[in-house]
Amino acid sequence: MNAPTRPQAHASRIQRVVTPGGVEAWLVEDYTVPLVALEFSIRGGSSQDPEGKPGTAYFLSAVLDEGAGPYSADAFHERLDEFAIEMRFNADRDGLSGHMRTLVKHRAEAFDMLRLALREPRFDAEALERVRAQIEAGIRHEMNDPDSMVGRAFFEVAYPGHPYGRPGHGTLESLPTIGRDDLDAMRRRLIARDTLKIGVVGAIDAAALAAELDSVFAGLPAKAELTPVPNVAPLGAGTRKVVDLAIPQSSVRYGAAGISRRDPDWIPAIVVNHVLGGGVFSSRLFREVREKRGLAYSVWSQLAPFDHSALHFGGTSTKNERVAESMAIIEEQIRSLAEDGPTEEELDKARKYLIGSYALNFDTSTKIASQLVRIQVDDLGIDYMDRRNGLVAAVTLEDARRAARRVYGDGKVLVAVVGRPAGL
Repeated sequence: MNAPTRPQAHASRIQRVVTPGGVEAWLVEDYTVPLVALEFSIRGGSSQDPEGKPGTAYFLSAVLDEGAGPYSADAFHERLDEFAIEMRFNADRDGLSGHMRTLVKHRAEAFDMLRLALREPRFDAEALERVRAQIEAGIRHEMNDPDSMVGRAFFEVAYPGHPYGRPGHGTLESLPTIGRDDLDAMRRRLIARDTLKIGVVGAIDAAALAAELDSVFAGLPAKAELTPVPNVAPLGAGTRKVVDLAIPQSSVRYGAAGISRRDPDWIPAIVVNHVLGGGVFSSRLFREVREKRGLAYSVWSQLAPFDHSALHFGGTSTKNERVAESMAIIEEQIRSLAEDGPTEEELDKARKYLIGSYALNFDTSTKIASQLVRIQVDDLGIDYMDRRNGLVAAVTLEDARRAARRVYGDGKVLVAVVGRPAGL
């Protein structure tokens, strides 16, 4: 289980640990439960997939724990089970991440297994083919899943010819072309110290952590070999992309250019997004689309700040004959916020919710470690946890209206639909 924690106490207890080998991590010591949780992130991800081989980074993340050093895939997993070690890896558009959690008494074994996974993966043929088949099965499912299909269609139109427009999990055509050499080449290019961010929470002190971190990360290459990715704005605002599928209910995605995570108006934009569709029960979209008209069970919006682009983004699912009506209401609400901003009452409710719910990001050791990494990746400063709620509380109506104009612009959005929407 994850260790329970008191989130309000952690911002002031973050220690910046720099090892003799030059590896940096943020640490929160917590001896409530004899566990250590580690999260890390390395820049790169599927945006670094070689031309013609989408899915390479995701494939790599899926096989890092499938045998390493002296251990075959079966032996590696048996050892993780023997010592009750959690370990997993993932790749998204902009990065490759890892998670490790262990009992303190098995700390040495856990860090050693992490070292082997990152520095001595085996990429045995049998393991590669098994994992490849699993990913291909997932892709076949996604090819017939409306939510997966609509997300893929949206990004293909928004980012044509850009790495963000490629399928991160790969395709049935690309997966068979990705071999051991491709995976090892990507590992050597991506997994390096210069983009490494680490967060650790648990029953370990700074000196002990420094030694463990050096054993895992100090031997990595000093600098990643990243292919430059162009900064772009999403395209297609004001257009519709319909993928025909014989289903009674359409899946919808909509969005347009957003705002950078490092923009001074990011916090006001978060508040405005909550007013639009980020709030579960208090948002305009929930009230107008679900409560008043019963058009959909779920409707949502979010801000998606990627490394090389930014979106405001949302979605819903509704009956084919009501897609046009639903989108008309969603676009009306976006335009209304862009022109007039939120009301004072909406602003007050959004600030209170965002402040009150922030603690939910820190109720387990793993969540805290993940937040430590996220704050480093976004370069927000080690005191951000202490400052964040104050930044939200300080958002004025003028700030919110300015952010709404900037994020939602003229109110036009790209809309992708999978289904048979009538009148769209």
